[in-house]
Amino acid sequence: MKSEKRAWFAVLTGTLIVAGGGAITAPPAWTQPALPQSERAAGAILRTEVSQLSVAAPGLPGTLPARSTRFTYASSDTHDAPTTVVGTYLEPTAPWTGPGERPLVAYAGGTQGQGPECAPSAMVSQVIRYQPPADVVFEYDVIAISQLLARGMAVVMTDYHDFGAPGVHNFLNRKTQGYAVLDSARAALRLPGAGFTPGSPVVLYGYSQGGMASAAAAELQPEYAPELNVRGAYVGGPPLGPAEYIARNDGLPGVAPAIAWILNGIAADYPETRPVLDAVLNDTGKAILHDSMGKCGGGLSSALRQQPQNTSRWTTSGQPITAVIDSTPELRKAFDQQRLGGSAPAVPVRVYSARHDGGAPYPAVRAMAASWCGGGAAVELAADDAVPPMTGFLGTHDLAFFPSVTTSQQWVTDRLANVPAPVNCAALP
Repeated sequence: MKSEKRAWFAVLTGTLIVAGGGAITAPPAWTQPALPQSERAAGAILRTEVSQLSVAAPGLPGTLPARSTRFTYASSDTHDAPTTVVGTYLEPTAPWTGPGERPLVAYAGGTQGQGPECAPSAMVSQVIRYQPPADVVFEYDVIAISQLLARGMAVVMTDYHDFGAPGVHNFLNRKTQGYAVLDSARAALRLPGAGFTPGSPVVLYGYSQGGMASAAAAELQPEYAPELNVRGAYVGGPPLGPAEYIARNDGLPGVAPAIAWILNGIAADYPETRPVLDAVLNDTGKAILHDSMGKCGGGLSSALRQQPQNTSRWTTSGQPITAVIDSTPELRKAFDQQRLGGSAPAVPVRVYSARHDGGAPYPAVRAMAASWCGGGAAVELAADDAVPPMTGFLGTHDLAFFPSVTTSQQWVTDRLANVPAPVNCAALP
């Protein structure tokens, strides 16, 4: 997953230079006022905080000034009840030179962790997050964001559900991720002084966990946010769902925290699963879930690194978590609700997948794209053969982010210019 991508870079944010090697404190979580239901319609802005931000990214000269607004907005949880989410709006100083009014890109970030310190809004301004004793995350979504801003596009980035607010981040939850992305766009369009209209063009964009979130938003948009003028969705390297992620990665080095984040989120969202997990997990499994809460990155901390990575050692029965899910109705029902591909987007979609990707395997991504095609969606599946099969510190899934950015930005620009969307559904039976 994208949380496993780490490097040492620096970024200038206002007057603060942040670099690898020092502890960084994230903005404190906001306490949200209790509001009547009528004032918490999805996308309503509850609080704002405006600042100036200079974004620097590897490969781009200098810094890119942008007006930054961090805000709390109303959204919906996995059961469609009201909740709050934090997001960040970035308005570039660069002019928009394309047709019509300035577009808004609803950007879904990649995996960073399960604590407020590693929320995307904190990472965008920090870029490097260090969590003692040895966990470091590089937020290189800033590379794609910088390129979008340089083209004159405004960007809004969601923190997802329960980042910066009380609760547990429900990692890889299809509905809350999709809702958070769509409602971030609704909120940004309402920001005073941003210059948007209700019909301003919107693009959905994300890679890895962000690719799943962008895909979920595209699937949910026709019913949940039909008023948004969505021109297209870019879906890069998406995991198809949390059960598939666990089955594919169980036992691999460094993935125990991500699996624990999934189980923590399921337990928080579906109370009926808590006694089940409590019964099937042994002391080791419970300790890993507890220790992973609030951690950033891919689990480089010494305590988590020494824990068993294979979930068969987390359970009282010795079965892997996937077998427990399959045999438990409460867990199976909760996990089944998180899978992509059940409904087709109503907007053009570009799906990117590296053929050798072990993090989000190409056959599964291709099956999702084919399912969308069968539902009538205009889909282009870009299968990348050029990224070699690699594992370890930087795997194929991680490296594929960079070519995906190169090809996706022009696709976004073309959708905003009303160029007919390319479709290759005929090659996806």
